[in-house]
Amino acid sequence: MFIDNIKIHFIAGKGGDGTVAWRREKFIPKGGPYGGNGGKGASIILEADENIISLEHFFHKKNIAAQNGNNGEANTRTGRDGEDLILKVPLGTIIKENSIEIFELTKHKETFLLCRGGKGGKGNIHFKSSTNRSPMEFTHGTMGEEKTIELDLKLIANIGLAGFPNAGKSTLMNKLTNNKVKIASYPFTTLYPNIGIIKFEDGSRTFLADIPGIIKDAHLNKGLGLSFLKHIERTQILLFIIDASSEDPLSDFLILRDEINCYNKNILEKPSLIVLNKIDLLLEEDILKIISKFKKFSQKIIKISALENINLDNLMDDLKNLKVSQI
Repeated sequence: MFIDNIKIHFIAGKGGDGTVAWRREKFIPKGGPYGGNGGKGASIILEADENIISLEHFFHKKNIAAQNGNNGEANTRTGRDGEDLILKVPLGTIIKENSIEIFELTKHKETFLLCRGGKGGKGNIHFKSSTNRSPMEFTHGTMGEEKTIELDLKLIANIGLAGFPNAGKSTLMNKLTNNKVKIASYPFTTLYPNIGIIKFEDGSRTFLADIPGIIKDAHLNKGLGLSFLKHIERTQILLFIIDASSEDPLSDFLILRDEINCYNKNILEKPSLIVLNKIDLLLEEDILKIISKFKKFSQKIIKISALENINLDNLMDDLKNLKVSQI
């Protein structure tokens, strides 16, 4: 299950209460107040983790509460603090309160203090004075912060695959990253974005996102619609995967560009490559005719067959060069 938007009520821990206690030792019959302070309530912290790509682990959680601090104890012992609750979220998680964006987690291990835990109360030892040697006063711990928060995910990947359903994106994803993405011969096999890692020979790596197939009028929420177009925004490089064996490959490309432009024209300013897939199904002369039609959009058209492993090494080299120049 892929979840990229969820609303949850978060409650940080309450601080423990201070306590009323007395010093009781041999030969000290009136030892005075000796009550300790309450422990701090646990805070709730969000931490970005590059190994997570979905908010699905929050799907059944409408409320999340952190531990309360323990009450103070005798002998001026402070109650135990609540253990901070650290919740892992994907890179690209946007934190919203009352529909207003308050923070965005974009780096691995980056953290955000979502709800601060309450302070511990004071024990009666703090209320002793020259006029009050046996105070019964203490204070309660304060409540932890409480917020209803919307988490909205826009995946972060270096490279995004954009193409029609059945253009061969999932096959290419599998070959480049050794992932095992579901593949079938019907549209919308990929129902949610997949993230994979390309490992280059020099030991460097880059993240690749397989975005579900885009169709005409996707920006009007047709097909899988707007829910996944937003994930293209964060990619640094676009790979247009075009089925060379389709009825009109150039028309497919222009529709893809138009849908992305209607959603957010700034996306088309990113570096991009045009990849003609499934060339194993065509004669060389037909491939050259198709490439000539694309020349006014890009001087370099990469022709491959993901299924037959044709020219994938060349594609990897181009991706490596683009990655080095952009990241």
